[in-house]
This record gives sequence, structure tokens and C-alpha cells, in this order.
Amino acid sequence: MIPVAGIQNSLRERGVRLTRQRRILLDLLDRSGKHLNAESLYQLAKEKDPKLNRVTVYRTLKLLKAGGLVDELDLLHFEGDQHYYESRLKQEHAHLICLRCGKIEEFFGEPLQKMRRQMESSLGFKIVTARTEMGGYCPDCQSQLAQDSAEKLRAEQAG
Repeated sequence: MIPVAGIQNSLRERGVRLTRQRRILLDLLDRSGKHLNAESLYQLAKEKDPKLNRVTVYRTLKLLKAGGLVDELDLLHFEGDQHYYESRLKQEHAHLICLRCGKIEEFFGEPLQKMRRQMESSLGFKIVTARTEMGGYCPDCQSQLAQDSAEKLRAEQAG
């Protein structure tokens, strides 16, 4: 997790200023509560600064990613080749993606830290970043799948 003040220092070390437009984009990534693709980020940013353009969004994402301030996620390719971005200001976490509806949940907690420590000690790695994605079915989709399965079974028995 990078403290907010660390972002300015990290960019400054690379000779990059944290402009107002870059700050808007980072703030949206950090506070939106969503996993945003570049187009969604552009649309939200345009509401805050109508002069902001797509090229600025793409260049800024590339810059922030190269600077280790933003992660690019594919979220199990649920929506094809779409990529999503999130700030590294958050504590490390796992992404759980519903393979039916696409809902994304984030899991924070000690089990992830424990797994990281186990990997470091047993494999001798010094882990500097971790990203975990798991696919499954959210509670709503589990209910719907069970209902669909029951209906299919009843139809087969009746036919």
C-alpha cells in the first residue's frame, strides 16, 4: 500500500509531475469503488474536467502503471480482452469474480498475508506485489443456478 504522499514522491523521482488531470484520474481509481476500464475512467473524468481527453487518460494509465502506482487487471477475462485499473493505494486483496453475472468482490484479510509469508519462506521469494483472482458464483447466481437445475430436472422427469 502506497501512502498518498508517496505517490507524488514516486512520480517526482521519475521526473513526472502529478498534474491536476493525473490527480483526478488517480482519485477516481482510488475512490470510485469500482474496477474501471479506460473508457469508464475517461467518462467519469470528463465530468470533473470537460477538457480532459482520451489520449491523456491512456497516457496517464500507462505512466501510473509503469510507476507501480496502478495495477492493470484482466479479472479472469470475464468481458473478453477488457482491462481494468485500480490504484495501489489499497491494501493487497483478492478479487472474486462471479463467472455468471460478472460481480466482483474484494477480499482483504490475514489469510492472504499468511499465504504470502508461506510462499516467501518455502520458495525463498521476496514478494513485492501480489494479485489474486478467483472465479466462482456469487450467492444470487448460486440460487439461480440451483433453481435452473431443479427446473431442468423436473422437465426431464415430466418428459
